[in-house]
Amino acid sequence: MQLSDERIKLMPLDKLDWDFFLEILTCSPIMQHVSKPLTYDEAKLAFEIRSQSWDIKSDSWLTLPITEIECGEKVGWIALKILNHEAKIAEVGFILKTSVQGKGIASGALKLLKEYAFKELKLNKLVAFCSVHNADSYKLLEKHSFVREACFKQSILINNQYLDTYGYGLCQSDLKLAD
Repeated sequence: MQLSDERIKLMPLDKLDWDFFLEILTCSPIMQHVSKPLTYDEAKLAFEIRSQSWDIKSDSWLTLPITEIECGEKVGWIALKILNHEAKIAEVGFILKTSVQGKGIASGALKLLKEYAFKELKLNKLVAFCSVHNADSYKLLEKHSFVREACFKQSILINNQYLDTYGYGLCQSDLKLAD
């Protein structure tokens, strides 16, 4: 499986992506809105889980590294996890190296993943969660027609601090209305 546009390509995480995966998950500035940076052992376990083969019946994350086509560098990833197979609801999440944030890369990746989720996987709804302090993420979600559905008080612990998160949703039927 490969998803691409003129700037980026998305392909499933594989065993050769270990160094890249470790770099992201152990970097404090990158992880500031996600969780505490992981230790080597925590990252290794996460990598083993996320690099397994995935299909629509899986309960794990489909993790797709984002590669800039022009330079061939992996700059982040976007991921999808089916939360409710019967209702066809999946969570999406994304993370980028700080050096490429604000350049439209996450936007391109989210567009590709939305199309794949709704057209190929035939999902009904995508949801996403982000810290209320992560304006870049929630603005990106809103740009892509996600609707803020909730604010969850003290729902995530980052650096020994409880933070609120926003919950966003995008139904396939709403997307058709937005087109």
